[in-house]
Order: sequence, then C-alpha cells, then structure tokens
Amino acid sequence: MDHLAKLENESIYIIREAYRRFRNMAMLWSIGKDSTTLLWLARKAFFGRLPFPVMHIDTGFKFKEIYDFRERQRKAWSLDLIVSRNETMLREGTSPSKGKFLCCDALKTEALKETIKKHGFKALLLGIRRDEHGIRAKERYFSPRDAQFKWNYDHQLPELWDLYKKDVSGGEHLRVHPLLHWAEVDIWRYIRQEKIPTVGLYFAAGGKRFRSIGCQPCCSPVASKADSVKKIIKELETTKISERSGRAQDKEDAYTMQKLRSLGYM
Repeated sequence: MDHLAKLENESIYIIREAYRRFRNMAMLWSIGKDSTTLLWLARKAFFGRLPFPVMHIDTGFKFKEIYDFRERQRKAWSLDLIVSRNETMLREGTSPSKGKFLCCDALKTEALKETIKKHGFKALLLGIRRDEHGIRAKERYFSPRDAQFKWNYDHQLPELWDLYKKDVSGGEHLRVHPLLHWAEVDIWRYIRQEKIPTVGLYFAAGGKRFRSIGCQPCCSPVASKADSVKKIIKELETTKISERSGRAQDKEDAYTMQKLRSLGYM
C-alpha cells in the first residue's frame, strides 16, 4: 500500500467511526482544498452519497470564485448544504475592517455556535491538518468542545492504538479531524491522483496564486508560477514559505489563533 492509500484508509476509518457513533453530525466545508478533499473522502466512505449535511460558514466576504464553486459542486454531488450566516452581526456592519479577531469570532465562531444549537449536532467533521498551523498541532482526531463550545487545549486526551474519545456528555460536542496526519503536499498529490475539482484561485495567474483561501479582505496571493496541480506539487517540494503567509497576520499569529480556537473557532 502506498503513502496516499494509507492516508486515505485512515481518514475513511475515522469518518466512518464518527458516523457509527453519531448519526446527528455534519461536515464543515470551507470550499478550500483541505475541506474539499475531506468531502471527497467522506463521499468515498459512503459510496458517493453523504448521509449527513455539509455546512458552509458564510461570512459574506468570501471570494466570488468560492461561492460559484460551492453551488456547482452542491448540484454535482447532490449535497444537503446548510449555509450558516450571522445575519445580526452582518446587519450591524461587522467586517474585517472592524478588526480580524472581532470579525472572525462574530461571523464564524458565533455563526457556527448558532447552527450547532439549532440542529443539535453532536459531532462535526473538519478538514484541518497538524502541519498547517502551530495551534492545530495540539489537536486530536476526536476533540471535545464543552457546552460553551470552548476547547481546553491544555487538557488533550492521548489517542493510543486508535482509541479515540467517542462519547459526549451534557452540552458537549466533538470536533472530528480526519486529515490531521496529512501534509499540504499530500493534499495536492491526492487531488492530482483523484482528479478532485478545486477552486481556481489556487492556480497562478499573473505570477501570483493563493495557497490558502477564505475571506477576500484577509487573503493575499503569494508569488508563484504554479498554474497546474503538477507545478504546485513541485513548488511545495522546495518552498520555505509558510502556507498561511498570505493570511492577515493579526488573525494568524499563534496567540490570537489559539484564543479564537479556544472559543470555538475552526
């Protein structure tokens, strides 16, 4: 079994384990390369049709290409899509210009909290990787959040011999991370192998491309000539530039990111 097959098998095992324990669950889909790869794996795990909904946290500030891709793939893959928006804070003018921490907390974390409460989800699948950001390296595959959606990053249970936390109590829910063991280059090699559709923003145009996509005001392209999946893989095999170097720095520094995630952020 080759490297990608091992990664795929472990991720599908985790997805199926989560669904075996929790029928009332959902998958967060940011429309980025990682969450779209997770969506592809989840569809594989259930023979092409998901038995649970897919949730997109819509801040209202995403790239047009993200919205267009979302609607194309929703139809192509017959997804049960939940679009979660904090309409109250949007009407009050919350935006990245008010401060990245305030904006992310209101338009992402609070929107997610309200949607979880509304649907009573007990587990959420997320496409995060340990190598993506220092604070995400502290995560577990099955990671509990308390009744206030807070994450206690100082008290993480060991996961030995594929023994994961699979129960919740009271108002808890679990965040399940099937891609923790993948690296950025693994994602792109798998995208090439499986021919997974991907947002065009990742491919170079005019000497620049995006390595990480989200809200348009908070993302900047990096210098690159990689205009194909093959060239992206080759670039990643030698680059020293951080994957999230194009993200707004006041949101992505380790302390702020840790604080956001402790409050329930993805």
